[in-house]
Amino acid sequence: MNTQKHTSPLLILTLIVGVIGIILLSLADRYLIEHVELDLSEQTIVPSPTPAGIVVEPVMLRSTLVPQITPTPAPVISDDWSYHSDTVSIQISQVSTGSGDNTVTYYVADVTLSDATDLASAFAENQFGTNIIEVTSEIAADNDAIFAINGDYYGFRQDGIVIRNGVAYRDEPARIGAAFYQDGSMKVYDETQTNAAELLEQGVWNTLSFGPALIVDSEIISSSGRVQIDTNVGNHSIQGSNPRTGIGIIAPNHYVFVVVDGRSKGYSRGVTLEEFAQIFAGLGCADAYNLDGGGSSTMYFMGRVVNNPLGRNQERGTSDILYIGS
Repeated sequence: MNTQKHTSPLLILTLIVGVIGIILLSLADRYLIEHVELDLSEQTIVPSPTPAGIVVEPVMLRSTLVPQITPTPAPVISDDWSYHSDTVSIQISQVSTGSGDNTVTYYVADVTLSDATDLASAFAENQFGTNIIEVTSEIAADNDAIFAINGDYYGFRQDGIVIRNGVAYRDEPARIGAAFYQDGSMKVYDETQTNAAELLEQGVWNTLSFGPALIVDSEIISSSGRVQIDTNVGNHSIQGSNPRTGIGIIAPNHYVFVVVDGRSKGYSRGVTLEEFAQIFAGLGCADAYNLDGGGSSTMYFMGRVVNNPLGRNQERGTSDILYIGS
């Protein structure tokens, strides 16, 4: 007697739907669902309590009063393309080269600071995590920024050394990064040869983890091979002519920020990494570093977006910015 068991078609369909559901949920969790690792708006400073049994008495000191002279700050002078105070100088220029389909348009911000910590970083929604995004102009406005560019989109990856405003948030060395020190210097460095704790001890204020390096010690770094920063789904080589964002340094506390528009015929085709490096070299940079580009490339100044993202005046959300506040 033959007694074969047959699997129900309904059971098979249920199993298939279940497997597909698990896959879709996993992808949504990786690329869509916000994961807040730290909400900066909830951070508070708790004063140290006075030890029990100890009474703190006021102490009267005999002193000779010396008149204190408070210097009058220099007036701020600004317009749509410049800002000058006694601590910050920003001068923005628009540059166009070539013609027709070979036209390239980019924006250069020449920035001099008196205090290196005035170059700060901010996270989208003031939260550190993945898949948390806002457009550059919104993050800038939320932080009273005078000037800002998009950062390295740290939230799109789970590795790299992330130090922002003197605080370490991630310590997963992976690539060539850029470090900004409290003495006003900037260095391109190999993340895999150090860690966040060592960098903080050396006086690092901010790090960026994207790349590649464009200029190191006044030498242009060749990027003739295939360059891939991320291996996430849908990501690809950053070679070819693309919109770009980058930062370079001429001398301590003297920075150059460049945003290149692209993918817009007759206005700007974008630039290759080699062409991008040449722009920074022409500006006299000793070191320069490439940041997240494409649709993220945005320059903000005095309440407006200076460039034309993707030729459509439409910003793309990002996870972080570099900015100079008021």
